[in-house]
Parts: sequence; C-alpha cells; structure tokens
Amino acid sequence: MAQGGGGVILASALTDFTDGVRFIFQARESSAGTVQVGGLNEVGHMAGNHLLVSSLAVAIAIAVALPIALVLGHKGRGEFIAVSTSNIGRAVPSLAIIAFFVAFLGTGFTNLCFALILLAVPPILTNTYVAVRQVDRDLVDAARGQGLSEGQIIRTIELPLALPTIFGGIRLSSVNVLATAIIGPLAGYETLGTPILSLNVYGFTGAIGAAIVVALMTLVADAGFAGVQRLSTPKGLKVVKGDRRRMRFRPPSQRSAQSP
Repeated sequence: MAQGGGGVILASALTDFTDGVRFIFQARESSAGTVQVGGLNEVGHMAGNHLLVSSLAVAIAIAVALPIALVLGHKGRGEFIAVSTSNIGRAVPSLAIIAFFVAFLGTGFTNLCFALILLAVPPILTNTYVAVRQVDRDLVDAARGQGLSEGQIIRTIELPLALPTIFGGIRLSSVNVLATAIIGPLAGYETLGTPILSLNVYGFTGAIGAAIVVALMTLVADAGFAGVQRLSTPKGLKVVKGDRRRMRFRPPSQRSAQSP
C-alpha cells in the first residue's frame, strides 16, 4: 500500500511538473476563465523584469560595498561593521524593508530594488573584508618597502588575491536576490513572483512554471559565478592547493618510501 501510494504521489508530482513546463511555453485560460495567462510572451516579460531588478540591485551593491570593504580590510578596521552588517542582512526580512519604505519610496521598481540592494550588500561586504584581511601581511609590507602607495597595494596586491572570496560573496548575493525578487508583486512590480502569489489567476500550474524559471535562473547564476570564481583564483594558489591535496591523500606506503 505504501509503495502504491508513493507511486501515485510521484506520478502526480511529474504531472504537475510537466504542466508547469507547458505553462512556460503555451498560454492557457486563467483559473477564472477570463483571460489568457502563461506562454513565452508573458513569462518572458516577467522573467525580463525579474532579471532587470535583480541585476541592477547586485550591481549597485557591488559598487557600494566593494570599495568600502577593500578600504576597511586594507586598514584593518571596521570588523564590527562588516560582521554586524552581515548579521543584520540575515535578520531583517526584505518584505519588512519594502513595507517600511513605502512611505518614502512608494511602491514599484524603486522600492523593490532598494530592498534587494540591502539584501545583496552584506555578503559582498563581509566576504570582501575577510578576503583582504586574509592576504599575507608580509606581502603588503614588502609592497610598501618597494614604494607602492596604499591605493596601489589595494589594486595590485590585495584585490587580485582576494578576488576568489569576493566572487563567492557576489555569487551568494546574486542567488539570494534572484530568489527573493519573487516578492516583487507585493511592492507593486511584476516579476516571476506574480504567478506564485496570484494563485487565483494563474493556478497551481502557473506557480510551478514560474518557480521552475526562477530555479533555472538561480542555478545559471550560481554556476556562472562559480566559474568566474575559479578563473579568478591565481594560478599559484591553485598549485598550492593541488600540492596540499596530493600530500594529504598520498598512500602511507609512498610516504614511507620517500622519507629518508
């Protein structure tokens, strides 16, 4: 009986998933039967809005958080700010930010974008600060001894070595923002959250179709930034990590044979 019930649940889930995929490509009548919903035109429009507000929010967050974190990390100050900002970013719901700024920014694109910026800043700020502080201070002192200015040290020494961790923060921010942008309709801006939050119009099938698109977008963003993160890792660090890995997993017989 249990196996039969599991098969029915699996079959139902596959049917719902298939219907959700069809919703993305084929328009259909709404749940109320009054308008046509779904299809590439409408889903593409909502996906475009979703990407626009998410990309702009992440770009502004990078422009704001990256320089501040580089300077603070270089000077070794502001650790409390970096840690507190990260904790506050996780604690404050984006919906609460939208509700708070309705009186100042109104509803629509600007309000949603501002909320997503505040969500995107903490991981970038914290990762960048930590990455710069992890740079070997002997390298920084040697650069000063060579006559490099503080700005040149940040640009030529600390930033290149910190890039992998910095992109890790950007990667996390991008995924969080893309996933959170579904609250756009609550701020008066149409995103892929519209079918998810308007079940009376789009139905359960529309919600699944929109969720599939959001999931694909977050996976692509995560994979893309992961690739950039690997490419930004200096070759020397990759070699060191590879050597450590080989040393760690070398069989005992080989270690004993090579030891004097």
